[in-house]
Amino acid sequence: MSSKVVPGKAVPRGRFPHVKVVGGFAFVSGTSSRRADNTIAGAAVDEFGTVSLDIREQTRAVLENIRDILGAVGAGLEDLVSVTAYLVSMNDFGGYNEVYGEFFDESGPARTTVAVHQLPHPQLLIEIQAVAAIPRTGQER
Repeated sequence: MSSKVVPGKAVPRGRFPHVKVVGGFAFVSGTSSRRADNTIAGAAVDEFGTVSLDIREQTRAVLENIRDILGAVGAGLEDLVSVTAYLVSMNDFGGYNEVYGEFFDESGPARTTVAVHQLPHPQLLIEIQAVAAIPRTGQER
């Protein structure tokens, strides 16, 4: 059993790892579109303070962050067996689903999507937790 905080990714906002490896599976903690510098992909503020949030850009960034986290333990998005997505608003389901379909088809992971009241930052629209099977040839890096 091992736990890993992945260098170059946003530091967890609590005392937990990005990923825990147990019994040939990688359990990825809830992952957002937050970057290592604590900015948020898919969130912009103009000169008047107006905030624009983009579910498509956030979804893409979340899945890319999960890809990078899995890569640190010898797995990839193709190894995902289950994902749970948390959306602040089901009004964003269409955009999220569209981008999700760029990464996966019906042979992809089992998926559950739920609406939540809020996430740990007001600019976050989505968070995803995931489970992947680590390939037998995968070596923890």
